[in-house]
Formats: sequence, C-alpha cells, structure tokens
Amino acid sequence: MRARPQVCQALLFALALQTGVCYGIKWLALSKTPAALALNQTQHCKQLEGLVSALVQLCRSNLELMHTIVHAAREVMKACRRAFADMRWNCSSIELAPNYLLDLERGTRESAFVYALSAAAISHAIARACTSGDLPGCSCGPVPGEPPGPGNRWGGCADNLSYGLLMGAKFSDAPMKVKKTGSQANKLMRLHNSEVGRQALRASLEMKCKCHGVSGSCSIRTCWKGLQELRDVAADLKTRYLSATKVVHRPMGTRKHLVPKDLDIRPVKDSELIYLQSSPDFCMKNEKVGSHGTQDRQCNKTSHGSDRCDLMCCGRGYNPYTDRVVERCHCKYHWCCYVTCRRCERTVERYVCK
Repeated sequence: MRARPQVCQALLFALALQTGVCYGIKWLALSKTPAALALNQTQHCKQLEGLVSALVQLCRSNLELMHTIVHAAREVMKACRRAFADMRWNCSSIELAPNYLLDLERGTRESAFVYALSAAAISHAIARACTSGDLPGCSCGPVPGEPPGPGNRWGGCADNLSYGLLMGAKFSDAPMKVKKTGSQANKLMRLHNSEVGRQALRASLEMKCKCHGVSGSCSIRTCWKGLQELRDVAADLKTRYLSATKVVHRPMGTRKHLVPKDLDIRPVKDSELIYLQSSPDFCMKNEKVGSHGTQDRQCNKTSHGSDRCDLMCCGRGYNPYTDRVVERCHCKYHWCCYVTCRRCERTVERYVCK
C-alpha cells in the first residue's frame, strides 16, 4: 500500500526538524539554572539543561568556567530581547531554550543573529571574569605594546580578551563540530556566524581611562583596554542582521562552499552574517514557522523606525489606550549634597496592534 502524500510530507518535515536541530545554542537553557546549584562537582554537569554531550565533557574539564557561562546565557537572553524590542520578531522564542521553534531551528537570519550574539557573550563574560578575579586560570589582559598617548599611562586591569576568545570559541563551537549533528551547510553557516560574533567583540575593545591629579585636574590618566557592554555588541550585530546575506551551499573546485545566493561572483565576507533560509514576515501567529505574530504588541504612532504602528501592525490597524505614569518631578538640589523630588502622575496615550 502506497503512503499518502500528506504522510510523506509529514515525514519529510520531521526529518527537516531533526537535521536542523540547534545543537549550538541549546546551552542557552543554562539561563534557567537554579542559583542553589553549586557547580563544583563534575556530576553537576549532567544536571545542567541544554548541554549536549560535547559540552558535558567540556563542563567536566572546565568546572571553574560554568558559573560564568551560566551568566553569559542570561545576558544573551536580555541582550537579544532588548535589541529586538522594536521589531516584529522580538526574540521572545529564545526563552524556549533548549526546545526552539523554527525561527531558530532553521538557518534563518534570526538564528544567525542568535548564534553570533551567543558566541560573543561567552567570550565577553569570560574576559570580564578574568578581570574581576573570578577565574583561577586567568588574570588581567596584557599591557599593549604601543604607548597610550601624551599624558596617559597604561595601568588598571584590562579585560582579558585573548583568553575569553580562546575558551569561548571552544565552548560555543564544540557542538557544531560533532560529525552527526545537522547538515554541512548548517554547520558552516553557524560556525561562520559565531566567528562574526567574536569579530564584533574584538571590534568593541577600546581604551578606557581614569583621571588623576590635584583637585581633579586630570594631569595624568591611567588607561587600559576594556570591552564595551554586551548590549553595544548586540547593537552592532543587529546592524549586521539587517544587512545579512543569503547564501547557498555550492561546489567550488573540489569542495562545497557557502556563497552569496545572488552575488556568487564574490566570496562571503568574514564580517557579514549569513543565512540559508528566508524568514516569514512574522505578522501573524504561526508556531510552525516560529512566528508569534504582532497582535497586542505595543507600537509607536510617531516613530519613523521599525516600531511604528503601520509597520509593526502589518497594516491591520491599532487600538489606542491610556496609561498612567508615575515619575519623579520638581527635583531640587540641596547643599550639600542630596536631591529631593516629588512624585507626579501623568496620563499618556499608547497603542497596540489589532
């Protein structure tokens, strides 16, 4: 008896889900780790949600890193939601970790962003933990070889970016390097986007200084190299998300490579996020494709950005409502040295999508 067409389609759909499993970002489920879990014994590694076998092994051999990586998972959740708060896709499905919907299971530009941000966040958290003395295996970053400029001197404790990148890459890339996980195209795409995230982190390293001198004259400044906040790295990656390049897995010479779908006369740039599958418009709720829709989402009637009502609501219209806001007002400075304020209420008009 022949299988019915719809049965065949269901089997193909199930197979597609298996081959697209997001092994590389399942670890974001660590954000749910109970604070009471000590993480000081190797058997704790199996109690952590979202760790595939390759990461369980790394956990056992790097227990001292796990509190930092749990912190990184929580920071990814916050940074992603903050970066996309004004977009139709608002990164809410990241909170389903480790059981994602298709917006992150497939090779979409949304998954490209999350892979990049996740890789950056691990390295960022480890580099900062070295600086704060939370990790026994590292300390402050090296003093730069070049002079810091007139009136400046190197000092303080630099973020240890090199150690953060080394250990962060081991952890974030390990699941994608297992032979039996997903298609080769997906692996290449995810490894590429993870490296883009680390590149964005490198670009965020900047000189930070503190003034010294009589009466705050700032005659001498002590300087060090420090990383920007993760939200700034996320903003950079969001810009790359908006200009991401769709790629195909195509033979070039004796091997297959990812090349731009519409501009395959050039190779993929090291700095650009790439994706394999187009995303839906995220206007209507459709859990099969990972779309939560924009109904009841707040929009901005006067905005010219992606949160403006006609764009956020996909032309369906919007409903107004009033909201009472309590804020500080009539603040006065008193010598010396405190400020007193009153609490004022005002009514504002807000809008939500139909």
